[in-house]
Amino acid sequence: MTALVRRVLAYAALTVMAALVLVPFAWMLSSSLKRDNEVFTVPIQWIPNELRWSNFVDIWERIPLLTYLGNSAFLSVTITVLQVLSGSFAAYGFSKVRFPGRDALFLAYIATIAVPWQAYMVPQYIMMQKADLTNTHLAIILLQAFGAFGVFLMRQYYLSIPDELCEAARIDGLSEYGIYWRIMLPLSKPALASLALLTFVNTWNDYMGPFIYLTDNDLWTVQLGLRSFIGQYDAEYAMMMTGATLSVLPILAVFLLGQRYFIQGIATSGLKG
Repeated sequence: MTALVRRVLAYAALTVMAALVLVPFAWMLSSSLKRDNEVFTVPIQWIPNELRWSNFVDIWERIPLLTYLGNSAFLSVTITVLQVLSGSFAAYGFSKVRFPGRDALFLAYIATIAVPWQAYMVPQYIMMQKADLTNTHLAIILLQAFGAFGVFLMRQYYLSIPDELCEAARIDGLSEYGIYWRIMLPLSKPALASLALLTFVNTWNDYMGPFIYLTDNDLWTVQLGLRSFIGQYDAEYAMMMTGATLSVLPILAVFLLGQRYFIQGIATSGLKG
């Protein structure tokens, strides 16, 4: 009976915490269906008297939202694919291939995570400017396609895979590339899904990168577009919430599709190492 009561209390506490986390999202969705003068009413009116679904139509006419969403989707998908490929491939070398100085090189590479982006932001911009890549999506892709965090996450997961599998494959004549492609990748789907989801969300929500490198409105991401909209129409609060709701939907869809692998990957990526 004590165990049952403990479990009930635990679920109750988790339910309360989940509800608290969802309150801002519920308020955003509710506000997106209101008039401007109803958004900040006290007390909060969670269900508007009149649901203004027209807000979700008007927002497309006020700003080129489809262009912004398309740019964000292009950058997020491209960078996610490159991050997953480069991170998993480098992690295989650091975890399953023996060579002199491997651990020291990995430690030095991972140490770059501790360096704040602001410390090398200006040198990066100068490099992109000299390469004539500013105001292009390619600049953001090149700067974000490789990351130490992805290598660290994948290496931790690879360490949980027995080395005997790789040794047996080598004895059978499989190359290192074949081992990586035919053995390691199929066994690491949870970690790959975790890295993909984290990279996609981080790229989709990125504001500073596009803000620094993109000046052409046709290249803007949804974050830049919504910020520009707020600057032009700073009193249209309901429309702001509508845009924010639409910008969150792709992330929500991606998480719902990959949540099982994501949770499994996060739970198992730290078993060894």
